[in-house]
Amino acid sequence: MTRLHLRHTTDEQADARRLPAPGALDGAIFRLRPKGAIAARAADEHHRASTPLELFFDLCFVIAVGQAGHELAKAIQTGHVAHGIAAYLSAFFTVWWPWNNYSWFASAFDPDDVPFRLATLAQIAGSLVIAAGVPRLFEHRDYTVAVIGYVIVRLAFASQWIRVYRDNPDLRGLAVRWGGGVLAVQLLWVLLQLVHSSTEYKVGYAVLVAVELAVPYWAAKTGRLSYHPHHIAERYGLFTLIVLGETVLAATVAFQEAATGHENVGELVLLALGGLLIVFAAWWIYFAHKVGDLLATQSSPFPWGYGHYLVFGSAAAIGAGAQVSAAFTTGRVEISARLAAAGVTVPTAIFLFVVWILQGRHFKKGPAQAIMPGAAVAVLLCTFADSYAVFLAGLCCVVAVSLGEYGQRRGFSGLEPSPES
Repeated sequence: MTRLHLRHTTDEQADARRLPAPGALDGAIFRLRPKGAIAARAADEHHRASTPLELFFDLCFVIAVGQAGHELAKAIQTGHVAHGIAAYLSAFFTVWWPWNNYSWFASAFDPDDVPFRLATLAQIAGSLVIAAGVPRLFEHRDYTVAVIGYVIVRLAFASQWIRVYRDNPDLRGLAVRWGGGVLAVQLLWVLLQLVHSSTEYKVGYAVLVAVELAVPYWAAKTGRLSYHPHHIAERYGLFTLIVLGETVLAATVAFQEAATGHENVGELVLLALGGLLIVFAAWWIYFAHKVGDLLATQSSPFPWGYGHYLVFGSAAAIGAGAQVSAAFTTGRVEISARLAAAGVTVPTAIFLFVVWILQGRHFKKGPAQAIMPGAAVAVLLCTFADSYAVFLAGLCCVVAVSLGEYGQRRGFSGLEPSPES
């Protein structure tokens, strides 16, 4: 970037300084590349880190995550548990899947030029439309607004595969299948909105979700996407942090509202402490190992990437459950104590078990393999403790972390990740 000099210069010197030297704008905010070319980045690139644009993308997408969690809490509080869970899973898919695709594409290419940034902006705009449509999805079973936002996001994503096709002859098969597959499925999503039968819509929705998930597998038959394992691990880790932060925020707001006019604040303090222990243990457990090394050894990253639907979804649901528990503690909702407890214990147990399946088990040996599955079972059993369930679940998570640290010192963990079988 050129600098401003606050000293006297001749006209010739000033004119020269107004013209940047060749390559001087390479690091500018709007990076220009010849003819908008896009090229794959090296999978072994050193010091590869998430960009500010990727972080901004995450923060905008998590708005829809928070909206889905809030609506899930409302559904549980009103006794519509089955519908709330189904709507939450649907809403969360419309957020997670575009985020997942964007992250892998950015790891493989990420030109960080004007077209890529504008496509990112369009995807962010689509995510905000999704967030706006989440309440209607829950309350009226109306998917229209959420699907419109989803289609906006996916079309913007597909546009970048056109660039890959144009500039990378060796990746044209991959680009045609992935980008073309996305475009075709979006047409089907639009047509699905013409279906008025509830049963037929649900079947069509499930089929299209399965097709969306199959597109990357189908595309990979023509050539593997060259991603950076440590960059991907960081991207998923950062989104996990943001979702856990959203969980803490949602729980804090719920506790503040519940504490107003509530006489026995001690119950809320115990609940808040248990929730804090759970979230902190979730952070500790997720970041206990170098997942980038694990991804570098796996023959296929799809199971790990797809499995994070449950990781992110359960992490966000913990915050929704905390809202339900706070409302129950203050007597603001008429549901059973066990249901209020399950709102926290069930997603916590899912988080522990799925993180162990995806990554924790690869770094353990011997008795240490039983720690996280055992902790998940113990947390589920805490559901029967009713009003003390969340606090006891937090203690179970602390014990799991402590045993894990002890096992590492005793040589039962800290192994190098083993290749996928």
